Amino acid sequence: MNYPVVAGEPDIEAFREAALRCPLPAAVELIGEKWAFLILRGALNGLQHFEQFQAGLGIARNILSNRLTRMVEGGILERTQDPDDRRKVIYALTPKGEALLPVVLALRQWGEDWGHGCQDIVLADLRDGLPVRKICVQAADGRPLKLDELMWVDRTTGAKLKRPSA
Repeated sequence: MNYPVVAGEPDIEAFREAALRCPLPAAVELIGEKWAFLILRGALNGLQHFEQFQAGLGIARNILSNRLTRMVEGGILERTQDPDDRRKVIYALTPKGEALLPVVLALRQWGEDWGHGCQDIVLADLRDGLPVRKICVQAADGRPLKLDELMWVDRTTGAKLKRPSA
C-alpha cells in the first residue's frame, strides 16, 4: 500500500511515544559527555593504555577509570591483558566503537565550521593522502540532503510524515 505524505502540525503524542523508543538517549547516555568523547577520540587515534589516556587527556584517574569501565560495559571498548607487560591492560575499540568514527568526525567538522577552532591536522585517506569529505546526510543515490528534504517513514506501516515547514 502506498501511503500519502502527511504534513501539518506535529502530533505531540506520537512524538512523545517515538521519543521514548528513540535510540538517541541511550547513545548519549553512553558516550555523550566530554570525557567519553575524548577517550573515544584517543582510542581512535591509537591510545591503548590507562596511562596514555590519563597523560594525553589530563583527566583525573578516578574519572578515567569510571569512563573506561562504562565504555567497556557498553561494548565500545574491550579490555585485555597486555601480552608484553602483564601489569598493563590494553583498551581497544570494538567494532561498535569503531562505528562511532563518523559521529566523532561529524562533531569535529561541525566545531570547525561553527568557529570552535579549525585544526591544521586533518583526517586523510591513507591511500592517497587527501582529506576525507565532509560528513553529511545523503540520499540513497548519494545526493546531499538538507533538513527540509527529509521525512520520517514508519518501517512497519510505510506511513510517511513530512516535517512541517518553519
